[in-house]
Amino acid sequence: MNKTKRKIFETSMKLFAEKGYEATSIEEITATVGVAKGTLYYHFSSKEEIFNFLIEEGMKLLQNSIDIKTSKLSNYIDKLKAIVLIQIKIVVKYEDLITILLSQFYGKEARNQKCQNHVYEYISKIEQIVKEGIDQNEIKQGNPKVIASEIYGLIGSTLVYKLRNENIDIMSLYREYENTIIEGLKIRKACINE
Repeated sequence: MNKTKRKIFETSMKLFAEKGYEATSIEEITATVGVAKGTLYYHFSSKEEIFNFLIEEGMKLLQNSIDIKTSKLSNYIDKLKAIVLIQIKIVVKYEDLITILLSQFYGKEARNQKCQNHVYEYISKIEQIVKEGIDQNEIKQGNPKVIASEIYGLIGSTLVYKLRNENIDIMSLYREYENTIIEGLKIRKACINE
């Protein structure tokens, strides 16, 4: 991505997160970036295309990070731990993106449905890991859809926590989630006293 396109992308993300998609105009984006409308239209055909690019790139980043990390792990609990840690890091680093995604999730417009589809696709990846972990007897029995949705829900929880607490210690928050959520998914091996 060239410098101008990146600046349009980053500025749009910030404005969409702060003001909302509807309240952000092309004129405001070009004025903030400091480019002419023609330059913006050279890179993006519309505000909707900027939005779509933003969501596509953001979800691709999250999914690629998850795919790379989980492919190196064989234990399903460890895979879920990796997902939780990556989600926290994504929220901390890309708060604006997560704000936009969550703010546009509800509704019936094409933009809302695009966000929903990306989120559901991502949750399906988590669901598959949970299902395989249950099948391998590494994760306790439960509804994989519910468990995957709970794990995805940590994104929203992390964002709320971050907004309430300016300074966020990624590892402390991760340990809390690990302690309260991941530990609950582990199968407890019974000790047999002879």
